[in-house]
Amino acid sequence: MSLTIMLETGPIERFKKVGNYASYCRCVQSNRFSNCKSKGKGNRRNGNKYLSWAYIEAANHALWNYEYVKRYHQRKTAKTNNVVAIKAIAHKLARACYYIIRDKKEFDPLKAFA
Repeated sequence: MSLTIMLETGPIERFKKVGNYASYCRCVQSNRFSNCKSKGKGNRRNGNKYLSWAYIEAANHALWNYEYVKRYHQRKTAKTNNVVAIKAIAHKLARACYYIIRDKKEFDPLKAFA
């Protein structure tokens, strides 16, 4: 997974903010709202489908193996459904990977899943 993420991301400097990277990884929604009313969906297929797949797989792997991710998943599943909860974990992992690649530091799970 890490090799796929690294190669599909390319140079991290091309993303100004972590939100731009998460959007490129298809980890955020592309809805448009005006006056609390939905005005359509943006370009849902914009971004890298392989990064999206890799982060979903990483989220499932983390859910099976790490207790703090399981607790976060249970909290999210109580409010929404399972698919949204997995996507939220993938989003957190994508944000963490952005900082790991940019700053060249180790992953601290307590910062991401406190």
